[in-house]
Order: sequence, then C-alpha cells, then structure tokens
Amino acid sequence: MEAKADPNAELLELARRVGTEAGALAARLRAEGVEVAASKSSTEDIVTFADREVEAFMRRSLAEARPNDGFFGEESTDVASPGTSGLTWVVDPIDGTVNYLYGIPAYNVSVAVVEGDADPATWHALAGCVVNPAVGEVFTASDARGAYLGSTRLRVNDPIDLSQALVATGFAYSSEVRAKQGLVIAALLGQVRDIRRIGAAALDLCYVAAGRYDAYFERGLNPWDHAAGALIAAEAGARVHGFGGAPAGRDFTLAAEPVLAARLEPIIRSLFDDAGL
Repeated sequence: MEAKADPNAELLELARRVGTEAGALAARLRAEGVEVAASKSSTEDIVTFADREVEAFMRRSLAEARPNDGFFGEESTDVASPGTSGLTWVVDPIDGTVNYLYGIPAYNVSVAVVEGDADPATWHALAGCVVNPAVGEVFTASDARGAYLGSTRLRVNDPIDLSQALVATGFAYSSEVRAKQGLVIAALLGQVRDIRRIGAAALDLCYVAAGRYDAYFERGLNPWDHAAGALIAAEAGARVHGFGGAPAGRDFTLAAEPVLAARLEPIIRSLFDDAGL
C-alpha cells in the first residue's frame, strides 16, 4: 500500500531551507564579530545586531514564499503580524544569544509554522526546524510524520527510573528568580542522575528528542523559544506539556518520555511551590 503524501511537506521544506540559510548567516556574522545592540528584560538579557539581521532575513524569505501567512518573531515585534491564510510562522533568529556572544557552540535558529494565532495554548504546530550552525545539526519534524536529525529518525529514550534520569533545565534572566530556581535544582539533584543547562531551549527540546537528555523543564519560555523544538520532541515520542496537562508555555514546559514525565511533574511542581516560584 502506497504511503500517503505528507500534507505539510512543502511547509517543512520551507522551514528547513529558511532555517539552514538563516543559520549560515548567523554563523557568518558570528565569525565577523558580535556586537550587543540592546538589553531587554535585564542587562543579562541581550540582543545582538545579528539577532535583528537574521530575523529580518527570515521574515523576508518567508514573506516571499508565502505572502499570506502571519509572522511572529522574537526581535521584530511583541505582537504577531496577522496573515490571511490561517498559518503563522514563529521564529527565533538566535536562541542562546549569550552562548552566541561568547562563542559557545550551543545556539540555534528556530522556525516553525503553526495553524492559528501565535498562541501556544491554541495553535496546532504543523512543521518545524531547529538548526545549530556551529556543529552543523539540523533537526526537523512535521505533524504526525516523526522527528529527524538530518535523515535519522529520532526517538526519545525508553522509560527509566527517576534516579537514572539526566534532566535539563534553564534559568530566568532575573537574579531574584534564578536564586529561587537554584533551590529547585538543589532539591532535585539528589533525586536524578544529574542536571544539565546549556542555555538554548530549542536545543534542549531537540536533545530530549534525540535521547541526549531524558527530560527537560523550564518556566518562562516564550512562543518562539519552543514552537519548533516542542514539535520535534513530541514527534519523537516525548510528552510535552505544562502543569496539569495544560499546553506547554510561559507558565511551565516539561518534555520527557511519558512515564518519566508523569513521575517528574508533581515533584517539580512541589519544588516550585516550596521555592516560591
């Protein structure tokens, strides 16, 4: 029996093309030297001129290919630009900007297309691509068609005991919030194999998909931080959600093999409560 064609194949190919071209641009700009353009929520939360140039390139490329789609990017606006097609492109030109600034090879370009508005609570992700140009890795996924690293299909790790789980997380830019998050990590460390923090949410989600982590959690993610990565993790078999089965988003995001996710969620929620988060 002949396999059915992927209805999102063209969207995925566009996400891959724009993501890889934007990644190449980001890498070239990094080699030329990085200059901080501004700070956002705090002095630690920086924007480089490269962030702005890469996002402008992505916006132009997507508009040329699909002029009727909406657009929501981290650097260009706080409000999504609506389209008339019912689809919205959600992009992060450089996720892991501090890594990018310091030359740490753990930053990425993230591009996803969703059905509906740029709201994780209501959108339906159709295709996504996360590119780490520093190491040449391209992660992709489309709805109900699986997740891939290059041409290799991805699958989350098999169920394991919590004590053997390698768990990743991220921290807020606010020093006050980070201090409370440190309390959570201190309490969790004795219950799991170890903790990792690389500072790029989309890569964290892709690493769950690739089996490099067993789980990842974070609070405070914006739509562009997880639009593509969450789809890739979910298509690799992860359960990706917020507290109480809510959609992943700013309040909370957890990605893990489903049995491990069910074990971790109440523990993390209790630790958050204890820390005043």
